[in-house]
Amino acid sequence: MKATLIDGKKVSQEIREELKPRVQNLIQQDLKPGLAVILVGDDPASQVYVRNKEKACEKLGVYSLKHQLPSTTSQNDLLHLIDELNNNPAIHGILVQLPLPKHLDEKKILYHINPLKDVDGFHPYNLGRLMIGDPIFLPCTPWGVQELLSRYQIDISRKHVVIVGRSNIVGKPLSMMLVQKAKAANATITICHTGTENLAQHTQMADILIAAAGSPKMITGELIREGVVVIDVGINKVEDKLVGDVDFDSVVDKASFITPVPGGVGPMTIAMLMANTVKSAERTLHG
Repeated sequence: MKATLIDGKKVSQEIREELKPRVQNLIQQDLKPGLAVILVGDDPASQVYVRNKEKACEKLGVYSLKHQLPSTTSQNDLLHLIDELNNNPAIHGILVQLPLPKHLDEKKILYHINPLKDVDGFHPYNLGRLMIGDPIFLPCTPWGVQELLSRYQIDISRKHVVIVGRSNIVGKPLSMMLVQKAKAANATITICHTGTENLAQHTQMADILIAAAGSPKMITGELIREGVVVIDVGINKVEDKLVGDVDFDSVVDKASFITPVPGGVGPMTIAMLMANTVKSAERTLHG
C-alpha cells in the first residue's frame, strides 16, 4: 500500500485563509502588517523565493517592501539599511534573503535585525527563547514541518523522531521544537549528520524521519522501516528537476505518510513567514 501524501500546498492555503481575518482586524485598527525583504545580488533561486513572498503578501493584504541591492553592496550599507527598517514602525518583519555574497558577514547581519522583527526566527535571542520553551517567533521551515504533522493528526508525543541534518535553519531548531513538553511535540529526538556512523541503524528506528541534509535522494527504502512517517525538507536541483533528500520511488511503498517535493514542506515555509509577520504586527498592539 502506498503512503498517504502530505499536501503542503493545501495546508499552507488553509493557514493563509486563517490569517486573513487577523490581517483584516489589524487593518481595521489602522495597522497594516508590513514585511521588508532584502535581496543582495542576483541569485536566481533567491529571486524566485522573494517573488513568491511578495505574492503571498499581496494575496493576504500585507504591506511588502523589497530592497534589491547590488552584489557589491558593502557591509556598512547593509547594516545601515537594517537600522532604518528596525526603526520603521510600518515594518513588522525583516527578512534578509540567504545566501549572501561571500564578502558579507552573514552572522553579523542576521544578528543586527531587531529580534522583535526577526520573522525568520534566526536571531540568537529567538533561538534561545525557543530552546527554553518560550518562543516569540519559530523558524519558518521547522514550524511548517510541525504544522504538517499536527494537521495530518500524526501524533508526535512519545514518538522517536530521527532528523537527518543539523543546520541552524532546520535540523537544530526543529529538534528543539519537537523535544519540548508541549502540544505537537514531546518526542524523543535523534539527530544524524555527515559524521554519523551507520546511518541506517538510526533511521530504521524512526517513527518519524525528517530529511534535511541537502543531499539529493540520500534516504532510500533500505534506510527506513515499514510504516514510518517521512518528511522531506530537501529541495535539490538535479538535471533541471527538483528532487528532495528522499528517494521518493523507493520509499513511498514502505512509508505510511510522505511529503512530496515539490509541494510538501516548501509552501509551508512562506505560510509560516506570513504567520510570523501577522503575529509581529499583533504584538505591537498587545505587547
